[in-house]
Amino acid sequence: MRQITDAKGTEAKSGERAVALNLSLRGHELIPDCSGALYWPGEATLLVADLHLEKGAAFARRGQMLPPYDSRATLRRLGAVIAEYRPRRVIALGDSFHTSEVAERLPDEAAEMLARLQAGLEWIWVTGNHDPELPSHVGGSVVAAATLGGLTLRHEPTGTEGEVAGHLHPTARISRRGEAVRRKCFVTDGDRLVMPSFGAYTGGLDIFSEPFAGLFVLDRLAVWLMGRGTVYPLFGRALYGG
Repeated sequence: MRQITDAKGTEAKSGERAVALNLSLRGHELIPDCSGALYWPGEATLLVADLHLEKGAAFARRGQMLPPYDSRATLRRLGAVIAEYRPRRVIALGDSFHTSEVAERLPDEAAEMLARLQAGLEWIWVTGNHDPELPSHVGGSVVAAATLGGLTLRHEPTGTEGEVAGHLHPTARISRRGEAVRRKCFVTDGDRLVMPSFGAYTGGLDIFSEPFAGLFVLDRLAVWLMGRGTVYPLFGRALYGG
């Protein structure tokens, strides 16, 4: 089996995660994880975006049936990432719940899982367009945006320098040997960053689609493409199918 390496050349043994350790945002080293989470070692902080908990339940109320297991699947994955990085703080960058209403009626099992994840951690919910209001029983603190280490953490990207956001669910497409592959990704130009969606039932938008227009300096554009067990940094022509 081919061994994989991270962006600094460190080998990962078969079955282990490898991460690109050199994603730099305005001088801060951030670790993009293949789960879609972002770890900030300097602040002992784990960032996630667009969990969309209870999306299945929200769709069911509109008559569109989805398997009702998305919250459990998403929270299990989040728990695994927390256990791996052991942060002091978790910040969720909006649309953590598919609607404010489903946050009010979180099922007991999901609520208990969430409470276990929050135990001993500082937990901050940034509100999003899907969940502009959150009830106190979800735990943690609720803010419209947060500032940490000189970076602004918000839900919807504005293109401001020093910004980390979610909302757009970025994906990138690459061509290899005549076949196209599209994956969720982290996208940055070194001054601003948009996170991939973390939720089990979330899709994505291509980074060259209209909603991304004007957000990034294109000649510095880079993505960290999410793969199985690792992330792959891609730059320049690789992003244009070169």
